[in-house]
Amino acid sequence: MESSGALDSAVDRAINRYVQRKERARETEEKDRAKNARPIDMKQDHIRGNAAAEVSLIEYTDFECPFCKRFHGTPKPLLDRYGGRVNWVVRNYPLPFHDPAARKEAIAAECVARLGGNDAYWKYADSVFANTKSNGGGLPADKSVEKLAEAVGIKTAALTQCMKDDATGKRVEQDIADGAAAGVSGTPTTVVRNNRTGASEAVVGALPATSLVPVIDRMLDAK
Repeated sequence: MESSGALDSAVDRAINRYVQRKERARETEEKDRAKNARPIDMKQDHIRGNAAAEVSLIEYTDFECPFCKRFHGTPKPLLDRYGGRVNWVVRNYPLPFHDPAARKEAIAAECVARLGGNDAYWKYADSVFANTKSNGGGLPADKSVEKLAEAVGIKTAALTQCMKDDATGKRVEQDIADGAAAGVSGTPTTVVRNNRTGASEAVVGALPATSLVPVIDRMLDAK
């Protein structure tokens, strides 16, 4: 049997079956954990689109992640495609190996939201992704968090004071803890959530919009 190669073939098949079972188990676990993502809070979350939409794209992001930068242009056309049925929510998930720049930009983003509101937050977020060097390289001096905040109407003194507030850092930590509970281990991770039923599915990576469409459709139809 060994000389004929039959034993090797049998072992290969057994290994493949084992790997497939592990992969299915991992996918099932990811789907189950995605349900742990915090429900949308209109007072706390940064929402682009219809705040009362049926389905939310909850993106856990790192402003210094190059894949997040690539993905940042993907959700907006999906909002247009689905009209008011889908919105986009961004939550902080700065990765330790992108610090201190990633955490600084996340804290500044929370301050911009607190001081300037939702529209200012999204303009700031768009600007950070447009200007960051990524991979922890941060922003160029002429496009610092202070400069980008000023561009959306936030005075540097107010931003600095807010960024020193422990409550702002705790707000970022809350997003990180929420993401971890939902199974997030890398960025970007987008939890597609039916806000009526709680049905959720995670999409990992900077995937094209065409990869998110079937997930959104499933969540819109979720019972």
